[in-house]
Amino acid sequence: MSGADILGQVRHTRVVLAAAHRDHDTANNIGANLAAFCQRCHMIHDRPEHRRRRWRTLFRRKALGGLFSGPYA
Repeated sequence: MSGADILGQVRHTRVVLAAAHRDHDTANNIGANLAAFCQRCHMIHDRPEHRRRRWRTLFRRKALGGLFSGPYA
Protein backbone atom coordinates (compact mmCIF):
# COMPACT_ATOMS: atom_id res chain seq x y z
CA MET A 1 0.00 0.00 0.00
CA SER A 2 1.43 3.38 -0.92
CA GLY A 3 1.46 6.47 1.31
CA ALA A 4 -1.33 8.11 -0.71
CA ASP A 5 -3.65 5.12 -0.13
CA ILE A 6 -3.10 5.24 3.63
CA LEU A 7 -3.89 8.95 3.79
CA GLY A 8 -7.15 8.37 1.95
CA GLN A 9 -8.29 5.96 4.67
CA VAL A 10 -7.58 8.16 7.68
CA ARG A 11 -10.65 8.95 9.77
CA HIS A 12 -11.29 12.30 11.33
CA THR A 13 -12.92 12.22 14.72
CA ARG A 14 -14.19 15.13 16.74
CA VAL A 15 -13.07 15.07 20.35
CA VAL A 16 -15.22 16.93 22.85
CA LEU A 17 -13.34 18.26 25.86
CA ALA A 18 -14.92 18.66 29.26
CA ALA A 19 -13.71 20.58 32.29
CA ALA A 20 -12.80 18.28 35.16
CA HIS A 21 -12.19 19.23 38.76
CA ARG A 22 -8.95 17.54 39.79
CA ASP A 23 -9.98 17.32 43.46
CA HIS A 24 -13.65 16.47 42.64
CA ASP A 25 -14.83 19.57 44.53
CA THR A 26 -17.19 21.45 42.21
CA ALA A 27 -16.99 24.56 44.41
CA ASN A 28 -13.23 24.81 43.83
CA ASN A 29 -12.96 26.59 40.47
CA ILE A 30 -9.35 27.76 40.76
CA GLY A 31 -7.57 27.39 37.43
CA ALA A 32 -5.01 24.96 38.85
CA ASN A 33 -7.85 22.67 39.94
CA LEU A 34 -9.45 22.49 36.47
CA ALA A 35 -8.30 20.30 33.61
CA ALA A 36 -9.61 19.75 30.08
CA PHE A 37 -10.18 16.03 29.51
CA CYS A 38 -11.78 14.12 26.67
CA GLN A 39 -14.92 12.23 27.73
CA ARG A 40 -13.08 8.91 28.16
CA CYS A 41 -10.27 10.40 30.26
CA HIS A 42 -12.79 12.36 32.32
CA MET A 43 -14.69 9.18 33.18
CA ILE A 44 -11.45 7.38 34.06
CA HIS A 45 -10.42 10.30 36.27
CA ASP A 46 -13.81 10.36 38.04
CA ARG A 47 -14.22 6.58 38.43
CA PRO A 48 -12.91 6.31 42.03
CA GLU A 49 -15.05 9.27 43.13
CA HIS A 50 -18.15 7.82 41.44
CA ARG A 51 -17.56 4.48 43.18
CA ARG A 52 -17.17 6.20 46.54
CA ARG A 53 -20.39 8.18 46.06
CA ARG A 54 -22.34 5.09 44.94
CA TRP A 55 -21.17 3.17 48.00
CA ARG A 56 -22.03 6.07 50.30
CA THR A 57 -25.51 6.45 48.77
CA LEU A 58 -26.23 2.72 49.07
CA PHE A 59 -24.94 2.65 52.65
CA ARG A 60 -27.10 5.65 53.58
CA ARG A 61 -30.21 4.11 51.95
CA LYS A 62 -29.66 0.84 53.78
CA ALA A 63 -29.33 2.68 57.08
CA LEU A 64 -32.51 4.68 56.50
CA GLY A 65 -34.38 1.64 55.23
CA GLY A 66 -34.01 -0.07 58.59
CA LEU A 67 -35.36 2.96 60.40
CA PHE A 68 -38.34 3.72 58.21
CA SER A 69 -39.10 0.36 56.54
CA GLY A 70 -37.83 1.66 53.19
CA PRO A 71 -37.04 -0.35 50.07
CA TYR A 72 -33.73 -1.65 51.51
CA ALA A 73 -35.12 -2.98 54.79
